[in-house]
Amino acid sequence: MTDLLPPWTLLAPFLVAAFALNLTPGADMTYVLARSLAQGREAGLVSALGIAVGSAIHTTAAAIGLSALLLHSEAAFTTVKIGGAAYLVWLAFKAFRDGGGTASLTGQAPTSPGRIFLEAVMTNVLNPKVALFILAFLPQFVAPAQGHVALQILILGTLFNIGGTAVNIAVALSTSAARGFVLGSSKMRRFLAWFSGLVFIGLAARLAFAERS
Repeated sequence: MTDLLPPWTLLAPFLVAAFALNLTPGADMTYVLARSLAQGREAGLVSALGIAVGSAIHTTAAAIGLSALLLHSEAAFTTVKIGGAAYLVWLAFKAFRDGGGTASLTGQAPTSPGRIFLEAVMTNVLNPKVALFILAFLPQFVAPAQGHVALQILILGTLFNIGGTAVNIAVALSTSAARGFVLGSSKMRRFLAWFSGLVFIGLAARLAFAERS
């Protein structure tokens, strides 16, 4: 098993870099925060797990070389990013439509955990910038001389994903704990619904104008 891991001269800086990157607020953390504010702890935790699955898919794709298609094909990159942006706009529309009704902020959430999970997976998978980041970041810490390059990428990606998931779970727990005071306020419920919608719009705009480089 040890020959599937890069030497410590590569693994140690990878772990430090991964830790720093996972603590940096980004689209995934913002998505979990918005879900946690809008629908509570369960929604936040399920979103974090969905994002973890999406990241695992990206890591697997990078390991077998599929992400290279996004790197070298402008058409493929544009198609995926527009699809992802459109999906986020749809999530924003649903948030605006719900308007912070009581059901969306109580235990009887209008969106089931399974649906939230799938939405989180799709939000991550349809972001080509994640694929390109993984493709650019992970190979820097691979030791080709040891062989098993694809497995090294998978292991490094899994380690990175575990750290990111832990951070997102912490965000979900802390955010949902702080939202309880708004449950009795219709104004705050509407604010959180619109906040979630605006977050999705912002993520969609960021994705739509993303460049491959």
